[in-house]
Amino acid sequence: MGQKRLKAVFMRGGTSKGLVFHARDLPARAEWDDIFLAAMGSPDPYVRQLDGMGGGVSSLSKICVVGPASVPGADIDYTFAQVSVTDRTVDYAGNCGNMSSAMGPFAIDEGLVARPPDGETIVRIHNTNTGKIIAAHVQVRDGETEVGGDFELDGVAGLAAPIRLDFLEPGGAKTGRLLPTGRAIDLIEVPGFGVVEASIVDAANPFVFVLAEALGASGTELPKTIAANTVLQDRLEQIRLRASVLMGLAATLEEAAAIISLPKVAMLSAPGPSPTLSERVLQADETDLMARAISVGQPHNAIPLTGALCLAVAARTPGTVANRIVGDGGGAAIRIGHPSGTITVDADVAVVDGRAHARSACVYRTARRLFAGEVYISQSK
Repeated sequence: MGQKRLKAVFMRGGTSKGLVFHARDLPARAEWDDIFLAAMGSPDPYVRQLDGMGGGVSSLSKICVVGPASVPGADIDYTFAQVSVTDRTVDYAGNCGNMSSAMGPFAIDEGLVARPPDGETIVRIHNTNTGKIIAAHVQVRDGETEVGGDFELDGVAGLAAPIRLDFLEPGGAKTGRLLPTGRAIDLIEVPGFGVVEASIVDAANPFVFVLAEALGASGTELPKTIAANTVLQDRLEQIRLRASVLMGLAATLEEAAAIISLPKVAMLSAPGPSPTLSERVLQADETDLMARAISVGQPHNAIPLTGALCLAVAARTPGTVANRIVGDGGGAAIRIGHPSGTITVDADVAVVDGRAHARSACVYRTARRLFAGEVYISQSK
């Protein structure tokens, strides 16, 4: 059957990894799904993706396609694809904030933007999945992305140069509205359990936030504990599916089940002692709220970056479950505790004529090019 070779760069972006392609090196869009599945080694019933570049979890099964900007004010276009580990599914519904942090460095090192001077340069990224602009502040030395630095990112070993991401006008990324239902709190009926309060928020990516205690959880569980609790996972999935219909992403629960990546769902809890994957225990004074997220059906080892940004916006939006925990915060940045540690985010939300409007949300990440070359695509896949 033979193999096809395609030029690609393998990059870490934040707490994710994925293949990055130039749009010019790919065939017609109709052929992308088969190529991306084969490149990642999906579907894999063994959940390891050993026959591809994937790592067996959603955060390591990602594809980015970069090309010339198609809108004014942007430097590049960036399309994100979430490749399922176990199914023949490639989802373009939303963006990946972590891989967004790799797009500025990619554009600089691939010569897609003018060779910048030493210091900080800004790459304006048009994410085609959401239609939003992301301003990446990247450190440059000798015309190339600076890798070394003193910034520590929980979930990634070692230190690196920080990359600031400003998500501009992030509200309504998929639905056109920051609060798609028009309400800060919705009541969702979970079959066999009862009614649960939820905040459905669409900023950077649509998310559904619920209080952990409302589901009989503590909100400090580690991913393996959540994965083993099939009852809790089912409750979260039922909430996710019903929120999808409420926010207009799907017309039926069956349609919602076919959209594996959106909306995502997260349990929230107030600050308190919380174990991490590194066996360090976060103390209450280290965080402003705790989050446990589910991404593509799997408990996340940290929190999706777009989820952290959406949560920051939610925390600044009056009346949401996140806002109840954080309050006004005195204007300080928001520290979110997650299974790998903490992430600091912030958002600028204004209430105009009784409606919340998100002006921006920002976060710091790191990224690194791991290799560049050719990825082999098995024709038998």
